[in-house]
Amino acid sequence: MLACLLASAGLGFRFTGLLLPGLSLLLLAAAAVIGRSTARPRLYAGASAFLLMTLFSELGILLSYALAAKAGPLWDGALAHADRRLGFDWPAVFLASDHSPVLLWIGAVAYHSLPLQMIVCIVALSGTARFRTLGITISAAILSGFATILLSGLMPAMGNVFDPARFSHLWPSVAWMERGMIAGLRDGSWRTLDLTQLWGIVTFPSYHATLPIILAWGQRDIPRLRILAPLWAGLTILATPLFGGHYGVDVLVGMGLAPLALAITSSPAWHRLGELALPSVSGKPAPATSTALGWTALPPRAHRRHDPATSRTESVRLVPHPADEPSYPTRKRANGGE
Repeated sequence: MLACLLASAGLGFRFTGLLLPGLSLLLLAAAAVIGRSTARPRLYAGASAFLLMTLFSELGILLSYALAAKAGPLWDGALAHADRRLGFDWPAVFLASDHSPVLLWIGAVAYHSLPLQMIVCIVALSGTARFRTLGITISAAILSGFATILLSGLMPAMGNVFDPARFSHLWPSVAWMERGMIAGLRDGSWRTLDLTQLWGIVTFPSYHATLPIILAWGQRDIPRLRILAPLWAGLTILATPLFGGHYGVDVLVGMGLAPLALAITSSPAWHRLGELALPSVSGKPAPATSTALGWTALPPRAHRRHDPATSRTESVRLVPHPADEPSYPTRKRANGGE
C-alpha cells in the first residue's frame, strides 16, 4: 500500500468504479472473520487467501500503472535483440499460429484462464486443509508478482506487438490493445483509472509465465490436479507470447522467478517472519500452525459432538491434511482415545 501511494504521488490519478472492488474486499474479509470466529479453518484459510490475492491484484496493478507513468526509455530494442540472440523467430511463429485456428483457441482459453487457475488452486488447497502449502503458494504468488512489477518499472517496454490486421485468425494481443494506454500513462494523457477495468501492463518479466508454475507446484499432491495443473500451466506459458504480447526473454525470466519465489517463501527464515508478524494475544509468536502468509490456519478448537448410536459425546478437533502438516495434533476423543 505504501509503495503504491508513494509511486502515485503527484501523478494526478483519478479513480472510478470503487464500489465493486470495495464490496468484494468487504465480503472476503467478512468470510475470513466468520471462518475464524466459528472455527472453520477451511473457510478462514480460503477467504484469507482470496482476500490477499484480491488486494495484491488491485494494488499491484495500480503500482504498475504508477511506475509506467514515471518510467524511462523503453527497452523493446534490447529485449527484441535478446530474443534474436536466443533464436526466437517471431514472424515465423505468428505465421504458423495463424494457420492453426484450433490450437489458437486452446491457447487463448489457457492464457485467459489464469484467474480461474488461481481460484481452483485456492479452493483445492483450502478444501483439503493443506494450509501450509496454501500459505507458501499465495506468498510466492504475491512476492513474485511484486518482483515482476518492480522490474517492469526499471525496464519498461511496449511488448512484442504485431498487427492483427495482417493475419486471418490471430486476434489482438493484450500488449497491442494496451499500447495506447501505456503511451498515455507515459505522456500524462491517461490519468483516469476505472478499478473495474484494470489490466496488468507488465512486459518484462512475464507474470503469466511465473504464476502458473507456482499454482501447479501448490497442487502437486492433489489427485487429478497434480497432472492437470502442470499441463494447463504449460499451455498457458506457451500461449503467453501470442496472447500477452511478450518477448521470449520475458517468458524465460518469468519462469525463473517461480522457483526462486517458492524457495524464499518455503524457507525457515520466511516462516519466522510470518510468526513475528502475527503475535498472539500474550505477545508471544504465533503457534506452529502459522503459514508462510503470516496468518494461521486456526489453532484447532474443540467441538462437542453427540453420537446417538453410541450415546457418547466426543470432542473433535479440525486438523489440516496430514500430508501437509505432519506435526499437527491428530483428532482426540473425550475418553482419551486416539
